[in-house]
Amino acid sequence: MRFWRHQEQARSATARLLWGFALAVLLLVAAVHGGLVLAWLGVSWLLGGHLPFPAGFAAVNIGMTLFLVLGGWWVETDHLRAGGLRLAERIGARPARPERSLAEQAFANVVQELCIAAHMATPRAMVLPRTAAINAFAAGWGEDDAVIAVTQGALDHLSREELQGMVAHELSHLHEGDTRLKMQLAGMVYGLELVYRFGESMCGRGGAMWWFGSAIKAAGFAGWLAGRWLKAAVSRQREYLADARAVQWTRSKDGLGGVLRKVMGQRQAAGYDARRGQYALDHHAVQHMLLVDVQGCSRWAERLATHPALPDRVRRIYGRPMPAMPLQRLPA
Repeated sequence: MRFWRHQEQARSATARLLWGFALAVLLLVAAVHGGLVLAWLGVSWLLGGHLPFPAGFAAVNIGMTLFLVLGGWWVETDHLRAGGLRLAERIGARPARPERSLAEQAFANVVQELCIAAHMATPRAMVLPRTAAINAFAAGWGEDDAVIAVTQGALDHLSREELQGMVAHELSHLHEGDTRLKMQLAGMVYGLELVYRFGESMCGRGGAMWWFGSAIKAAGFAGWLAGRWLKAAVSRQREYLADARAVQWTRSKDGLGGVLRKVMGQRQAAGYDARRGQYALDHHAVQHMLLVDVQGCSRWAERLATHPALPDRVRRIYGRPMPAMPLQRLPA
């Protein structure tokens, strides 16, 4: 794997997509104003006369739209400011206990070793004890509240080399500021969604307000959809970047590559119940932060997936397609 080239490509694509967010907001403002102009003309036509536009019509439309988008962004971001530790505890993670389990001792040691090698502050090592699926996530606004959480399934089935690949991937997200970026993207999408909700509330009043509400809803839905698509596209590029960084830091394709292939094997295993195995991972606040996406999404949700397809990630790491690996439970 040419990890330097893959990292540079991912960074360039991310920068372009972030400019796309700014463009989406501008288009949303223009769409809302255009829709309200058409709604006003429609109401005027129904009344059988020519109603002049009120003073400040454009300024109010643009100001209200920006207020909803930026206000919603600020509110949602403020909700996430509780930090990575609080978020991990919220979905049931607990601190790793190296003194009680060899697997958790190995996990804590790997985190410390890689942080020393990468010249990074050591995040809190945490475990999701009731989750059988192989997965992990990193969260936090900064060094003080940074966490790396792995599932019990990862501890049960991954070798030390694979655990290094998984932890290196999550450390890359912290090193590149991806955890902060993803929380901010969640706030942006929420702000775009507020425009749609505002239009919906106007529709509920009936009469002429229904026309104006419908125009705002249509523009708001387009903005929300564009925001979701951009968020998913940015997230996929950061996953490619973290994959390339993990191979660079560990100098091993079989570390992270083995993790992804075992995830494929776990999902193909007979009798594996994805719904039960992914306990706590389907929480909306962490889905976009996971190492691999949750299984069982609808086709509509897959189009807005925040993670690249597993075979594609494996092919990038090895330079060719690779099969799934069967699971083998490690001795406790």
